[in-house]
Amino acid sequence: MRRFAVPAGVRVFLCVLLLSAEGEGRGRMLSFRRTQQDESRGQARSRPRRDASGALRSSYGPPFTSCRVPLTPAEHKVLDDNTHETGFNGDDGSYVILTWVGDGTGVVLVLSTFSAPIESFLEGGSSRLYRSTDYGKSFRDISHRINHTFIREEFGVSVGPGSSVILTADIPVVDNRGGIIFTSTDAGATFRFIQLPFHLAQPITYHFLNPDYLAALSIDGGLWLSLDFGAKWTKVHDGVHSFSWGAGINLFFSYSRVDSVEAEERGNLVLKRTNDLGKTFTTIHDDIYSFGYIGAFLFFSVMEDSRSPRVMYFSSDQGDTFSQALLPSASTEQFYSILDGDEDMLFMHVDNPGDTFFGTMYTSDDRGILFSKSLERHLFDGQRKSDFTNITSLRGVYLTNKLDDDGRIRSVISFNRGGTWKQLNKPENVECGDQVQNCNLHIHGEHSRNNRIVPMLALSEPTAVGLVIAHDGGYNWRGTLRGPHHYSILDSGGLIVAVEAHREGQVKTIKFSTDEGQCWKSYNFTEQPFFFAGLASEPGTKAMNVSVWGFRPEEDAQPMWVAVTIDFQSLITRECADQDYEEWLAHSSYTEGELEISGCVLGIKEIYRRLKKQSVCRNGRGFVMSKKQTPCMCTRKDYLCDFGYDRDVNTSNCVRQSSAANKTSEICHDGEDDEPLSAGYRKVPSNKCEGGFNPQLHVQTIVRPCGVKPSPGPPGRSSSPATHFDTPRERLVLILVCAGAGVVVLVVVISALIAVRRVVYRHRTPAYRFSNLQIQDNENGLAADLESTTSTNGTVCQHDSDDDLIG
Repeated sequence: MRRFAVPAGVRVFLCVLLLSAEGEGRGRMLSFRRTQQDESRGQARSRPRRDASGALRSSYGPPFTSCRVPLTPAEHKVLDDNTHETGFNGDDGSYVILTWVGDGTGVVLVLSTFSAPIESFLEGGSSRLYRSTDYGKSFRDISHRINHTFIREEFGVSVGPGSSVILTADIPVVDNRGGIIFTSTDAGATFRFIQLPFHLAQPITYHFLNPDYLAALSIDGGLWLSLDFGAKWTKVHDGVHSFSWGAGINLFFSYSRVDSVEAEERGNLVLKRTNDLGKTFTTIHDDIYSFGYIGAFLFFSVMEDSRSPRVMYFSSDQGDTFSQALLPSASTEQFYSILDGDEDMLFMHVDNPGDTFFGTMYTSDDRGILFSKSLERHLFDGQRKSDFTNITSLRGVYLTNKLDDDGRIRSVISFNRGGTWKQLNKPENVECGDQVQNCNLHIHGEHSRNNRIVPMLALSEPTAVGLVIAHDGGYNWRGTLRGPHHYSILDSGGLIVAVEAHREGQVKTIKFSTDEGQCWKSYNFTEQPFFFAGLASEPGTKAMNVSVWGFRPEEDAQPMWVAVTIDFQSLITRECADQDYEEWLAHSSYTEGELEISGCVLGIKEIYRRLKKQSVCRNGRGFVMSKKQTPCMCTRKDYLCDFGYDRDVNTSNCVRQSSAANKTSEICHDGEDDEPLSAGYRKVPSNKCEGGFNPQLHVQTIVRPCGVKPSPGPPGRSSSPATHFDTPRERLVLILVCAGAGVVVLVVVISALIAVRRVVYRHRTPAYRFSNLQIQDNENGLAADLESTTSTNGTVCQHDSDDDLIG
């Protein structure tokens, strides 16, 4: 088993980052699982951990001062009067799925079910469905509205645009011609029973704008569409392996002409598109392994032949044209992973050969074709999980972990969309350990959560300017709570709540802060502690209430689900006024010592209007984040090193890679090869800088017919004597001969170009190809010196189920 080490030991405490940022967005659906007490206690046993020296440690890191402020009696009474506890008596479900429906509706649906098929239960077993219309303060059992039907736990509660909801019944496939779904268009107030003409293989997928448009995959590989929110269904294709909505009403899917399982293993799937809801189809590419859609990019991996590794293709025009990406190819033992994406660029992880648990991260250009190397030794653990996090409330900020040569995990952050990465500064109120002069902050991510070191990943919200909460970890961090916690951001960052993650025992206390975690107050929300299952608040951080979920052992030894909702709105009653806000320059400490570009990131200075830390008031649901932008002068930090170039450690200049001296990027389009000769720089996508540093991005572009290589150089002087045409007659004859030859050549060239164009347009596959040297490198199993891409997904997308395309 591969072991990783966290620098200076595992130090688990809660930190707050004081910059404008947003972490991974929390979805509308949360799942809580209840385990038996003995199982919980077994899991809760503290695991010994090793620091860099191999010594066992279980401390919560170096000491720091944590500000605690006691509740006043008046505050305690207000919270008591606005704390609501619900006990779900008689509910023996082992799994709870909690879902918010609509925006600002206050409607919460709770499905209590089992994580096992219906056949394993006695006749009469059913799920329980509860509904709240007051943000979780009270619930009503509405199981009768779905006929007390058992709902498939793995499908959950599907919530679409508006107030649409779909529940999928768990019924045996045998003796039933199709499945059953329950649909609602009024946030669960009423449900409609629908008998399907097929059995679902996976949850139904909404169109991201029109809730009436639904796509579904049946267990026999049929692709089905409904245009009236599930009332009627039409099969549009057979043998389908996976599908994804694209832009507009484009629907992409891969299918097999014979056996879908064997075709997937061989890479013999066919990628198709319909842009008229199943009436007509266009074949995009044959022999694909898998595909996905993210941001504005369609991508798919292809094995050109049985002896070749897979390569990636990208399209930014819904598959009309596509090009091979300048990325290292991957064998069947390796994988690609799209980490993030938007309409401007992609972040791509390419796995290293062997069982290394790391790879190389690349960022793309705005076409998804040219990739630049962003980060080497990027951590991707054995479960194919990455710590990569998009801090989306500030443009271009990303957080991830890398694996050092000595096996230590180190956290790094980028403020320019993966152009450069730096280690995190230590929290300002935390000292380095004994005999340690310099230290940096480590942020626990997915790897640590999988290993039960911390309960949550980094959290930030788009409306909470200047706030990121993470364990043990951007510019200025501050230690705020010792030990692992569950946490949530409320009121657009004006309120933070946290519940300590007790590995043994039960919980009854919630902590809250109104000054971005500088000081905390504690409130005992129940007199009867219970085993903690999760912390839930409405997505979007506008709400002022939070629910603590758990289960409490009863006298009959049957645990009972419990939800306690605390409403802070009556505690923080004053609405914020203009004097409660301040103007704040984002990234003002990013370029310390370079005052002329201080605060400039991705070519823009951004001044936000955010709440002062000392202001105790309510932002409210109507709060809108405002900011002012001004362009900056361009510097080298606004550019990535182009294909075949690396950044010099000493000068920060982009210099040609020695191994890429003879490599070129060739663009075959309309029968012509365009070979851009780069000066080594490529502007970071989405960068808005003006003037200043301006490298000559394309010194020259060589255009020639595809497949024709440039001549080695100008021809030498001929050794034969020169021929002269001196007389007028000779000159006239020469002109006529040349003119006639020119006409003949022109006709031949035009005919050839027309023929080539027909071939090109028929295949519609403009391809960026490697040079001969690059092909040779790949055939030898060497990773080409390519560059990578970054991306932020701004659209709803359905990834392919293949692991090689999922981050």
